[in-house]
Amino acid sequence: MRETFFTELYEIAKKDKNVILITGDLGYGLFDKFRKDLSGQFINAGIAEQNMISIATGMALEGKKVFVYSIANFPTFRCLEQIRNDVAYHKANVKIISAGVGFDYGTLGFSHHATEDIAIIRAIPEISIISPCDLFEAKIAAEYSYKNNGPFYIRLGKGKNGNMEIKRNNFDIKKAFEIRKGKKIAMFTTGSIINEVIKATENLQKQSIDVAIYNFAMIKPIDKEFILDSMEKFDIIFTLEEHRICGGFGSAVCEVAAEKSKKARIIKIGLKDDFTFVSGSPDYLRHINEIDSKGIENIILEYTGRKGK
Repeated sequence: MRETFFTELYEIAKKDKNVILITGDLGYGLFDKFRKDLSGQFINAGIAEQNMISIATGMALEGKKVFVYSIANFPTFRCLEQIRNDVAYHKANVKIISAGVGFDYGTLGFSHHATEDIAIIRAIPEISIISPCDLFEAKIAAEYSYKNNGPFYIRLGKGKNGNMEIKRNNFDIKKAFEIRKGKKIAMFTTGSIINEVIKATENLQKQSIDVAIYNFAMIKPIDKEFILDSMEKFDIIFTLEEHRICGGFGSAVCEVAAEKSKKARIIKIGLKDDFTFVSGSPDYLRHINEIDSKGIENIILEYTGRKGK
């Protein structure tokens, strides 16, 4: 996803000299071409992420379109005051790009688990949040954030997610997108964990359980109209995210659903209210936190009156 996003940004920056890319001493191979061909539009701020955000804000207020990049925890948790007071308060045209969200850097331990970022950034006014699920959406995210003024937070998975083999004619990044049809049960999801969802629903279909899948590339502002319509259409809606269920994507869905009395029940699937103390691959950490395909399958079986394996 990173390569796709920044390849698109490179093409944009070649045509617009006001596009600036700032990195927190990361992404050297990723940015070789950008740094070589567009040296006047590239800044390495060093391992000083708080300064990086403030520099970006100052440049944005002078008319630049600034993209900042680092591993997910560092341009968010470390820079919360700068994001709130500098970027958001001034509605600065700064795009915060996080790579390696969720458990993508799981082998580096708890300090690199980006599992609270949606909740924290979502609480700050004026910031839009995009969480692409594959390369197609990553490219659209680059185009959309460039064309739309104001603060953005964009979560990019580090894994090698390809493109889903589905047609996306007239795709609108602001709207929920149907990946799989279903009648009584739906799964709302966001981000690169989509692969686990698809695998789980394929296994469930073999057990005569059809689950509709809807992907939300845009978390904030969220597609309220679709959520409210779905509350009438389905009996159970599951939300899934590689993030804490407290304050994250599922919470955003529930906040909309609570506005009106509807028939569907919502079940949030995600990380519980505790830390993951072990290190390991993303697949392993998803497994022990029961958000891999088997964990998803078992939860759906439980809530549909079946017994998970």
